[in-house]
Amino acid sequence: MKAKEPLWTKSYIMLMLGNLFVFMSFQMLIPTLPPYIKSIGASGLEIGLVTALFSIGAVLSRPFIGYMLEYKERKSLVIIGVISLLIVTLLYPVSQLVVLFLVFRFLHGLAWGWSTTVNGTVASDIVPSSRLGEGLGYFGLSITLGMIIAPSLGIYLFQVTSFSNLIYISAILGLISICLLFLIRYQTPDTVKATKKEDLKFSYLGSLVEKSSWYPAFITIIATFGYGSVVTFIVIFGEERGIDQIFLFYLFNAIMATISRPIAGKWFDKNGPMGIVLSCLTLTFIGLWVLSMAYSNLFIIISGILFGIGFGSLIPTLQSWTLSKTPPNRRGVANGMLFSAIDLGIGLGGLVFGILATFFDIATLFQISSIFLVIAIIATLFEGRKNKITQQHSVSS
Repeated sequence: MKAKEPLWTKSYIMLMLGNLFVFMSFQMLIPTLPPYIKSIGASGLEIGLVTALFSIGAVLSRPFIGYMLEYKERKSLVIIGVISLLIVTLLYPVSQLVVLFLVFRFLHGLAWGWSTTVNGTVASDIVPSSRLGEGLGYFGLSITLGMIIAPSLGIYLFQVTSFSNLIYISAILGLISICLLFLIRYQTPDTVKATKKEDLKFSYLGSLVEKSSWYPAFITIIATFGYGSVVTFIVIFGEERGIDQIFLFYLFNAIMATISRPIAGKWFDKNGPMGIVLSCLTLTFIGLWVLSMAYSNLFIIISGILFGIGFGSLIPTLQSWTLSKTPPNRRGVANGMLFSAIDLGIGLGGLVFGILATFFDIATLFQISSIFLVIAIIATLFEGRKNKITQQHSVSS
């Protein structure tokens, strides 16, 4: 029996920890920026723009970094990305005007698009191909835990201290990430090393979309559009319902994501993406409805558990699915496409539901957003059926 290729190398562990601190630094701001900008006079539309402008910036930057990843060494790109995130984070305390705040948010999106694309590509470089699902599953935990633990911390700090102190703590986490990522021994694929900039012709669309793996990214946009309502309004929802322990949603989300994600990664390597993606989407759909009916901490906890198993495993699984269909030299573009799909979905969701918040209460917004998870389920079933028909034709011929 052939021995498994090593996964838990020093560089892999350092990358996971460094990426965790990147996401911790960033994600602790996500639920606190909407109520902060509301406190300085923002309208419902402007609150939606907090998410939308950030997402636009991220989407705009990713094709350029995806193009650079086809011919450049990894380390300098990683360090530039995390330093840029730190600088923009430190700008927030000076933004007492809504317009200036939104400008900084757009710049933050540009830096975020750069950093997440590079870090995700470095992970796919380091992980052995035979353990891609498992390796990216564990790496995805650094993303998922950052997305889930950090908002709880951010909400707590927002409630007990000043916004400036929240920013400074976020900056400290960002500085730790820089130190960790600087120490990694990076691996650049031979096909990338052999490629020169002059050999490539830049196409914005060509660096935005990887044709071989566009469908998982399409499903990602639909699913994260629904999640955009949660990201934008969950803290304000807690205030409206008088639920003072809204951080429990993120806490139990984190616990269940930590337990379920490694299992989902191994399931992916053994059985492929369809079953796990459908299961995750269904659990997230149920979690949204439980959240919409919450008037107590118990419902918040149940919703967090469902989201942790569902959405907590969904994004890393979609990333593994995307990269499993992508040639190694195009993984930078594919990663950029996937993360752009996440940001575009969440950003558009935040904007659309920000507008709808004028006409509906937030619980109703959560219920409306669940429709997009149903659409994602149908799209996944369609792809599964198409693949099954293709395989049957291949066998018969």
